[in-house]
Amino acid sequence: MTKKPGQSKAAADKLVKSIRRKTRQTYSSEEKIRIVLAGLRGEESISL
Repeated sequence: MTKKPGQSKAAADKLVKSIRRKTRQTYSSEEKIRIVLAGLRGEESISL
């Protein structure tokens, strides 16, 4: 039995997505407000 080439890529993409989801940084509401205000004042750049 051979696997289709698209199946392994799809499985790898799914694995990478789940890892990114688990390692994503989370910010509290207070931290989000501090980041936005610092960006509006020009103290820090806000980038994605």
